[in-house]
Amino acid sequence: MTTTENVSGTRELEGKRALVTGGSRGIGAAVVRQLLDAGAEVLTTARSATSTVPEGAAFVEADVRTRAGAQALAATAREVLGGVDIVVHNAGGARPYQDAAAIPDEEWQEALDLNYLASVRLDALLVPGMRERRSGAIVHVSSAAVHTPMGPFLHYTAAKAALENYSRGLALELAPFGVRVNTVTPGRVATPGGEATREQWARLDTAPGRTGADDTVPLGREGRPDDIAHAVLFLVSGRASWLTGSSLVVDGGEFPRG
Repeated sequence: MTTTENVSGTRELEGKRALVTGGSRGIGAAVVRQLLDAGAEVLTTARSATSTVPEGAAFVEADVRTRAGAQALAATAREVLGGVDIVVHNAGGARPYQDAAAIPDEEWQEALDLNYLASVRLDALLVPGMRERRSGAIVHVSSAAVHTPMGPFLHYTAAKAALENYSRGLALELAPFGVRVNTVTPGRVATPGGEATREQWARLDTAPGRTGADDTVPLGREGRPDDIAHAVLFLVSGRASWLTGSSLVVDGGEFPRG
């Protein structure tokens, strides 16, 4: 099996319509490929056009950080797909600072808009259609760093912690309507965005010395984008039909639980 092969080996999402934010590279692109391989029709987004969008997916430029951007994306999704059965909120990220006190107000707002409020706003626009059809699956991509928040990334981890709390609450609200909401919480994954963030952090004197994944991850390696994509595919599939309000941590055992 190649790392991009649909792990179930079936077209289990045939006829489903999926929207994936931040799907042009890294984890998002891997999720798009998995959903396409499983038979879904997929629309994905990024802030600017790129040649790395997986073949077979429809693409639209979108800035999910703003209310107007969310409204435009929801309208495009309805136009292109005719409705949305699956939403994967993958867009996210933040730059590190020297410590929490150095994070300016505008960066706090940016982190909240991108990592938390983008999901809230887009869900509010797409959930009514799912409620009406009495079916749907939503996945919010969080971060295992919420379990060990650190000053340089506190704006990011606080926003992701809020996302996980919101996700659980939304799951309870939508369960009677057959709409499932879950969170995937990745650990350290080898992606272009993750590497760029680690390089920024390395330039700060608060950054710890780098260690290999075999020193810190019990399973002995960094994650791959498809490790997360397989988890997303499971959560949006019928195999997870009795699973909602959960946070699936995919981190090779690295981060503490609880």
